[in-house]
Amino acid sequence: MPPAHPFDDDKLKEECGVFGVVGVTDAANFVALGLHALQHRGQEAGGIVSYHPDHGFNSARRFGYVRDNFTKQSLMETLPGDLAIGHVRYSTAGSKGQTAIRDVQPFFGEFSMGGAAIAHNGNITNADALRRELIERGSIFQSSSDSECIIHLMARSLQRKVPDRMQDALRRVEGAFSIVAMTRTKLIGVRDPLGVRPLVLGKIGDDGYVLSSETCALDIIGAELVREVDPGEMVVVEHGQVHSHRPFAQAKSRFCIFEHVYFSRPDSILGGRSVYETRRQIGVELAREAPVEADLVCPVPDSGTPAAIGFAHESGIPYGMGIIRNQYMGRTFIEPTEQIRNMGVRLKLNVNRALIEGKRVILVDDSVVRGTTSRKIKEMILDAGAAEVHFRIASPPTAWPCFYGVDTPQREKLLAATMSEDEMRDHLSVDSLKFISLDGLYRAVGEAEGRNPACPQYCDACFSGEYPVIPADMIEKGFEMKAAE
Repeated sequence: MPPAHPFDDDKLKEECGVFGVVGVTDAANFVALGLHALQHRGQEAGGIVSYHPDHGFNSARRFGYVRDNFTKQSLMETLPGDLAIGHVRYSTAGSKGQTAIRDVQPFFGEFSMGGAAIAHNGNITNADALRRELIERGSIFQSSSDSECIIHLMARSLQRKVPDRMQDALRRVEGAFSIVAMTRTKLIGVRDPLGVRPLVLGKIGDDGYVLSSETCALDIIGAELVREVDPGEMVVVEHGQVHSHRPFAQAKSRFCIFEHVYFSRPDSILGGRSVYETRRQIGVELAREAPVEADLVCPVPDSGTPAAIGFAHESGIPYGMGIIRNQYMGRTFIEPTEQIRNMGVRLKLNVNRALIEGKRVILVDDSVVRGTTSRKIKEMILDAGAAEVHFRIASPPTAWPCFYGVDTPQREKLLAATMSEDEMRDHLSVDSLKFISLDGLYRAVGEAEGRNPACPQYCDACFSGEYPVIPADMIEKGFEMKAAE
């Protein structure tokens, strides 16, 4: 299946965003707004489940943008109640069709003590083994999603209450997960023991509470940030009260550092830090580590913008919008035929020729994955008359796939897995190419001493190859982990 957006296939993609609300009238409308703010975390499909005492559980799952589905009054009227959860996702396998809708979350299960719905951001790294075990014991799966394993494990638990059943289930699960779930009366949020994926708790109105992947989605509904859900914590909200549980053994946090680099929106807060300010500081560190004589610092829109601002400020080289993004490039603008595909990124990005011509240009981007888009952008800059092109990348080389909820190419397709920095420079045919160091990235996110190699403060497996949770399913399929040094 070709990528839905033929010019975005050279970026890593977050696979999911989750959102839930309790204690407000027409909760599903608030969830729709929250999912709209989290659309960057998943653009293939979305779903909402709500509960109303007179109407029970109701759900709606649709392909496409939130704005194209969950803004229709006729649909939203089918989701009554003051308790609802939702999910947006990227599709990583298969094609849109009759069966693929089954993979769209939230998932719902009817248990002996009542129904529950669950939405999951992350990846279960032992899902294949769990699925085999559950099928052998009689479970019938309706989707290909690893998240459905949690529902089946909950159904087999001998505990009486849904939160207790969920604790039972999650103790069997390995990997990374932030979960938003609901029963008839409770809104539940859980993070895995390492806290790899984000989840925050917010307050709305007198008795309303919100769970969200990011703080930017609280802003859109006028909710106030209470705090982040701690790694390994389960919060249960019922009747306007928040109860905290610790179902897992305590472990040192390993939050995904790429959330700071790219995934999260720049207007979100992570770990008490502004994402925008962290990205600007990445640019500052990059300018200190990899200076170069040039006339202009240009971001690759939009994700490279904060780092480019920081780089320009630290280096003293003027900042300019040398590349202009077409904000109205719709996903269904035109069928992505081979002829259109060969136009490269020009449908989405265009060079500001008057600014670029004759200049030595520093292009600041957030990452290099396959390198295909970087080459096209370089060619556009040279075609516009640039004298030199220098790439500065606001993350270390992405040399390893992610197994914790990010859509990453196979390792052999990652440019940094097979080439050195100098070889990548020659492959891209640019005058220079420099990535921020891993220590520099850690300094930018607030770790003054850099990365602690004995016990890294973040999950940085995509850069280092050091996986905090063994990807059991992938090893079974032949994936070779980095040898211990």
